[in-house]
Amino acid sequence: MTGSVEGGRSGVEPPPSGRSLYFAGPGTIRIEREAVPDPGPDEVLVEARVSAVSSGTELLIYRGEMPRGLAADESIDALDGDLTYPLKYGYATVGDVTAVGADVDDQWRGRTVFAFNPHESHFIADPTTLVPVPEDLPPSTAALLPTAETATTLVMDGRPRVGERVVVFGAGMVGLVTTSVLAEFPLERLTVVEPVAHRREMAAALGADETLTPADAARIGDRGDPAGADLAYELSGQPTTLDDAVDAVGYDGRIVVGSWYGRKRAETDLGGFFHRNRIDISSSQVSTLAPDLRGRWTKERRLEVAWERLRDVAADRLVTHRIAFEDATEAYRLLDDGPENALQVLLTYSND
Repeated sequence: MTGSVEGGRSGVEPPPSGRSLYFAGPGTIRIEREAVPDPGPDEVLVEARVSAVSSGTELLIYRGEMPRGLAADESIDALDGDLTYPLKYGYATVGDVTAVGADVDDQWRGRTVFAFNPHESHFIADPTTLVPVPEDLPPSTAALLPTAETATTLVMDGRPRVGERVVVFGAGMVGLVTTSVLAEFPLERLTVVEPVAHRREMAAALGADETLTPADAARIGDRGDPAGADLAYELSGQPTTLDDAVDAVGYDGRIVVGSWYGRKRAETDLGGFFHRNRIDISSSQVSTLAPDLRGRWTKERRLEVAWERLRDVAADRLVTHRIAFEDATEAYRLLDDGPENALQVLLTYSND
């Protein structure tokens, strides 16, 4: 459904209008027309070119599986509300600065920037929250910056060591980019577990030593001396996969959970095997840095690393669908129908 902005009085030019995407309820997307304000003295106006859909987090919202009343993201200024319908959401937009406030350096005008901003055609931003896009990266690749930043964080939190056996459960976008980063380490073996065949093929292309179906993954815990993997990442978005990760790692193994389950419960078996093997389960979340890394690492330094990781990823192969912003309902239905349908969906804007 598309809303509208009423025109002004007869003979008066109506203000320019933009379009914003709202999650209006479970399974319901609404595109609304909204007036485009002039930037304030310390602000800029950005006109979107492309935005990336996060199939993990945004599908939770689309399906109504997110925790109600939880802050959308306290670390992102543009997501200042909670997860109550109706809401704007999204955090991966690339666009051009088309107007600047009186107190903003005019060099910002015309610059292509990345913004942690919801899906909308125009938005006002503080330039300190924008990230200039390197000239050698196209907008469609730059829109994947949050995925690369998440993958960087996951690897930093997992701390893979030379000669370790590492398993990644889930070959969605985060799992695949994490795989590409892990492939640069001198590991003994990098295994990716994924039910969808073409995603396993992509994992192999990005550097996985082997790819397995979930059924075949049952043997991981028995391999090697000592038996089992040293490190496992749970990135499937499915709480039941935690049990598979517990079974895969050996004594003193580590499991890093990067999935956000929303309101889905993780009924994990923490019985004898988990308890006696001293398995460590930890969470990884990109909005913060691990406390023991904050002495030398900042978000800005991590972001620079993420840009470099993007240059190493075949972004064009990861982006499977480009859908016009006006047809966003189609994008979410496509993703909701199953992981075999799409990997990365980009929304494209024609701001004519």
